Amino acid sequence: MNQKVSIIIACYNDPDIATAINSAYEQEYKDREIIVVDDGSNSIIKSIIEANSNKIDILLSQENKGQAMARNSGIEKSSGKFILNHDSDDFFEKSFCSKAVEVFNKEKDVKIVTSKIKRFKKDGNNDIIVPEGGSYENFLFSNGAPGSSMFLRSEWERVSGYEEILPILGFEDWELYLNMLKDGGRAYVIDEVLFHYQVREGSTTQLIKNEKDEKFRHIILKHRDLYSSSDHFASLVNTLFKRVEKNKAAQGRILDRPEYRLGKLFLKPMRTIKNLFKK
Repeated sequence: MNQKVSIIIACYNDPDIATAINSAYEQEYKDREIIVVDDGSNSIIKSIIEANSNKIDILLSQENKGQAMARNSGIEKSSGKFILNHDSDDFFEKSFCSKAVEVFNKEKDVKIVTSKIKRFKKDGNNDIIVPEGGSYENFLFSNGAPGSSMFLRSEWERVSGYEEILPILGFEDWELYLNMLKDGGRAYVIDEVLFHYQVREGSTTQLIKNEKDEKFRHIILKHRDLYSSSDHFASLVNTLFKRVEKNKAAQGRILDRPEYRLGKLFLKPMRTIKNLFKK
């Protein structure tokens, strides 16, 4: 019976790629393959990948096509029953694959497995996050599991993989999980810190912050059958109003900052002069 884990590492110009490859290679669970997708990285990153090629089972190189397409390309080449999507700047504890496969074998309704997360910065700041997991209801308004999680390849096939065309960069994990779970099943959270997630400027997560509302809008429209149902419509409305209130509060804090008020005071006479010339 196939119990192989296919570990997919998509990389675009990530200097920490060696850490991710080592994390995959050092897993205690040995029935696994490591697939690295070089999504158009520069020559420096290519040389790091090449230096670790003895730890890689399949190396795919392509022009930069984005994270979702890179992941799909890797999974298409995989042969495992289980897929572990492994971001190139994070790492797992050595026991993660073993414990995740054990969960799948014991809990037949589980489609996704994750764990508690240690979120860290290289300056030493860190904290612990506990994903919500559970059924699709827990994925309607936020992602209940990190992008680097293990899931069934059969589920990836059933929902036609990560969405590649529409504009959901950074939310493709969330949309994939919602797709997997909306017809039943759940995401399981192992009660241990087995995943280490790096926070850094310039990462995909940081880059999408200003576009979160537009991407959430896309997910709502794509899955309108879920959000418009009598069970979830009221929650959707409440969530959207909370977002509006949060944005207004954030804008109020900006307007109240001393540097903003000082700048406004400085610009006022300049605007008065400009208006005089318009007359």
